[in-house]
Amino acid sequence: MDLPVMPPVLPMLAKAAPRVPSEVGRYSFEPKWDGFRCLVFKDGDEVELTSRNTKPLTRYFPEVVAAAREQLPERIVLDGEIFVALTTPDGGSRLEFETLQERIHPAASRVKLLSETTPAGFVAFDLLALGDISYVDRPLTERRAALTSALAGLPDSGPFHVTRTTEDPAEAERWFHEFEGAGLDGVMAKPLDAPYEPNKRLMLKVKHERTADVVVAGYRHHKNSTPEQPLLGSLLLGLYDGDDLNHVGVAASFTAARRAELVEELAPLVCAFDEHPWGAWQEWAIANPDRTPGTQSRWSAGKDLSFVPLRPERVLEVKYDHMEGRRFRHTAQFKRWRTDREPTSCDYGQLDEASSYDLTRILGDDQPTRQAASSHHQGEHRE
Repeated sequence: MDLPVMPPVLPMLAKAAPRVPSEVGRYSFEPKWDGFRCLVFKDGDEVELTSRNTKPLTRYFPEVVAAAREQLPERIVLDGEIFVALTTPDGGSRLEFETLQERIHPAASRVKLLSETTPAGFVAFDLLALGDISYVDRPLTERRAALTSALAGLPDSGPFHVTRTTEDPAEAERWFHEFEGAGLDGVMAKPLDAPYEPNKRLMLKVKHERTADVVVAGYRHHKNSTPEQPLLGSLLLGLYDGDDLNHVGVAASFTAARRAELVEELAPLVCAFDEHPWGAWQEWAIANPDRTPGTQSRWSAGKDLSFVPLRPERVLEVKYDHMEGRRFRHTAQFKRWRTDREPTSCDYGQLDEASSYDLTRILGDDQPTRQAASSHHQGEHRE
């Protein structure tokens, strides 16, 4: 492989923003995809996929590699997102991160099966190189124009797509609310005049944020915890579904002092496993799709997932971005104790649910790259 931009490359990053920027003419806005960040390097039949931290993804997505050989220009480097979309009950489609995670599997036979049963797609949102030309030092406006021209004529069926963009903050605000129903994560704002700077936080990300009252049902020790100085690593959170207390995620990111304080504060609630609603899970030795506490998966192999059980008597208010299935998609943030709430009142009914939205509308509507490209442009970019 011999490209003007060669792996490994750390992708350009974003910092959080509380709202969609209102300045007109400064940013290009696009949907925030919920998948695996991925850089695609293609030189003829050689194709490499690398992750956000430069680890290889090529072997896990053979269908994406095959499509890259067929659909992309001869020599190109793209920044984008690998995703998996599943059909919803109403006939539309929606991003499913849990299903995407299952694609990272050590067995080649399993990888092959999943590539056929839950094939992945790729949405491109930046161009780093094309032919013999590096675009990393050029402004986003120029990179975007070259990207849409180079990928014009992609088939509607994918799996390669080009993300939609707008310079209208009002349109971006509408996307922020509507597209969540298709499993998207928020909105990105990228400076129009900025070059592509690897590992620099030049972009803005606006993510959904909500609060929920949850039951604290246990905690895990921090990696630096010792018998002499126990430190809390993360709180295990639950919500009631009828009489059952379901594990919905964790809250973490505490200071060292707070980690020690929480161990002492929660000590009176420590109980035996046979008195805890999740006690039976300690006996499981297999990975499970519900990611229940104490069980292993290929994502946690080798990690100590044991936890300290607590009587489910305390309620905590947390901030979270969105749900995926019955769990918080990302780590929740500790906000405050809710001594005024009864644990049994913490159920799924309190959660805000996004209205359904069909992902195919996002991939298909107003996509200039779906127009047939002239043979002149195609030949120009394949040289």
